[in-house]
Amino acid sequence: MTHSIAQAAEHSGLSIDTLRYYERIGLVDPPARDSGGRRTYSDADLDWLVFLTRLRTTGMPIKMMREYAQLQHVGNVTRGARQQILLDHRASVRERIAELQSSLDVLDYKIDLYTTLMTSEQVARGATV
Repeated sequence: MTHSIAQAAEHSGLSIDTLRYYERIGLVDPPARDSGGRRTYSDADLDWLVFLTRLRTTGMPIKMMREYAQLQHVGNVTRGARQQILLDHRASVRERIAELQSSLDVLDYKIDLYTTLMTSEQVARGATV
C-alpha cells in the first residue's frame, strides 16, 4: 500500500516540510513517485518515519540520526554499531529522565508547601476548608 506525503506526515506527526528536509539530508530514502511525480510512501517508509520521530522525541541529535540511517543503509554488518548508538542514546535519555524527575520532585514539594500554607491561612482567618 502506498501513502501520499500528507498521509505520511499525518501518520508520523511530522510536517510535510520536515519530511522533505529528512529526505534532503539523507534520513529518509527518496520515496517512489506516482505517475504525476508526487511522492508515495510505503508502509515500511511510514514505520521508519515513526522510528525517526521517536528518536527526535527522545532528543537524539540529527547528526546521530544521520549516522544511524547511514549505517542502516550499509546493512546487517552494521547491527552492532547501530545497537551501540541506541544503547548510548538510551543511557542519555535515562539521565535526562532522572534529571526531570528530580525537578518534578522539587515542583511537587513547592506545590504541597503552598497548599499547606494557604490552607493554614484560611483556617487562621476562620474559613472552612
